Amino acid sequence: MDATSLGTRERLLSAAQAELIEVHGQLEMQAVARRAQVSVGLAYHHFGSKAGLIAAVVEDFYEHLDQAAFGGARLSARDWPDREKERIGAYVAFHYEHPFAPLVIGPLSRASEVLDVETAFTGRQLAAGARMLEAAQRVGIVPGDLDPHLTIALMIGGIRQALIGALTADRRPDPAKLTGDIWAFMAAALRLPAEQSKAARRSRS
Repeated sequence: MDATSLGTRERLLSAAQAELIEVHGQLEMQAVARRAQVSVGLAYHHFGSKAGLIAAVVEDFYEHLDQAAFGGARLSARDWPDREKERIGAYVAFHYEHPFAPLVIGPLSRASEVLDVETAFTGRQLAAGARMLEAAQRVGIVPGDLDPHLTIALMIGGIRQALIGALTADRRPDPAKLTGDIWAFMAAALRLPAEQSKAARRSRS
């Protein structure tokens, strides 16, 4: 893909995201093309259909989330508990700061157009999270009798529901407090040593 085509694709993604935010999850290709100042034919050329464009916008959101909090994240903490708490903080901050987040984890997550994108991202999260817990088990941080696959599924589901509640609340909770609350939940679920659980509780106050 040449630079011109790449630039057009990025303009269309940006325009589609803005359109989805403005009209609360609805999208028309003509409106996106007009906002991006390109022909509607170019929009169809790059994405094939309205469903393809919506899926691409959501996929782009998750790619940026991955860079902020998961595979591409640059976390400064050295020990495992602090690093994972820092990851939760980055995850919360990304969703708080991104105007598209309430739609992605809310109405659009149930849309047929993005089901494959959602499934793929969740699968990557579950696999990476299970590997993370297995590594922590090998060095004795997390108890060995916990099933890493079941545990990470329960944690990811719980964190997502907490975030949906926070983002849709009339008054969002303080992000630092939300991070502390989520980490305290994780520390308890993972049965971390007492001193780490105490640190988690202190972070909530």
